[in-house]
Amino acid sequence: MSKKKLTVIGSGNVGASVAAYASAQELGDIVLLDILEGVPQGKGLDLYEATPVLGVDSRVIGANDYEATSGSDLVIITAGIARKPGMSRDDLLSTNVKIVGEVAEKSSKYSPNAIIIVVSNPLDAMVYTAWKKTGFDPRKIIGMAGILDTARFRTFIAQETGISVEDIQALVLGGHGDTMVPLTRYCFIGGVPVDRFISSERLDQIVQRTRQGGAEIVSLLKTGSAYYAPAASAIQMARSVLLDKKRLLPVAAYLDGEYGQKGVFVGVPAVLGEAGVEKVVEVELTQLEAKAFGESVKAVKDLVKEVDKFL
Repeated sequence: MSKKKLTVIGSGNVGASVAAYASAQELGDIVLLDILEGVPQGKGLDLYEATPVLGVDSRVIGANDYEATSGSDLVIITAGIARKPGMSRDDLLSTNVKIVGEVAEKSSKYSPNAIIIVVSNPLDAMVYTAWKKTGFDPRKIIGMAGILDTARFRTFIAQETGISVEDIQALVLGGHGDTMVPLTRYCFIGGVPVDRFISSERLDQIVQRTRQGGAEIVSLLKTGSAYYAPAASAIQMARSVLLDKKRLLPVAAYLDGEYGQKGVFVGVPAVLGEAGVEKVVEVELTQLEAKAFGESVKAVKDLVKEVDKFL
């Protein structure tokens, strides 16, 4: 079987971490692309020199030219400015629309058959931007958000209960931001409902911490935002696409009538395979959950209206 080709656009903390995880898991040959001369080449060479130690056959190169990305099976977009303390994801909008729009357009010309995973913030709006700029089938454009939000939720539950994160299953819907909807009814620990372990009051606090998970890290770092967990989340999606694993994962996917919504990218459970989003799975929502999800979708749509002003 021929090796897959993976392009990571943006060689900052998130992009370099994505390339490192992809290489370590031998997902294919990797191109790390950035406009900064020497930086992707240096990081790419450093990662390539780690492969003998790791015992993996992943070729890693850095480049400034999109021609090097030609024929990629998967493109992961991490380019854009990161949040600083006091900034919301939405504050990044005007700058990152331009950056993400340009890299999506250029990469799609060299890799017209690629699946695209977007990591840049504000996430839901950037997925929409990539779709508009590439003209791809919307099922081939996927946003990384729900896995990260769910991972944070699972981490906090593990901290609270002292039980392994491996046995905690959770689901977060909606936009990647303060309006996200962590569904506690669909949270289980080893198949047992989470409310058997944690009081509803404490669970509400954990839900709120999950919503603020990114801001918590930004406030601690002071000079940037999270990158290890976002990169690991993107790689979980990449594995499912490149290896056609058909995993059911919470991602920002295009809705075409599911959940009563149309023409919007937002966080929902979806089956990911070699074709991208192969199926959006609808879960039953209570009236309260449906209301919260509707409010989250509205926030995403309002943001997308702002994006349209820049496109």
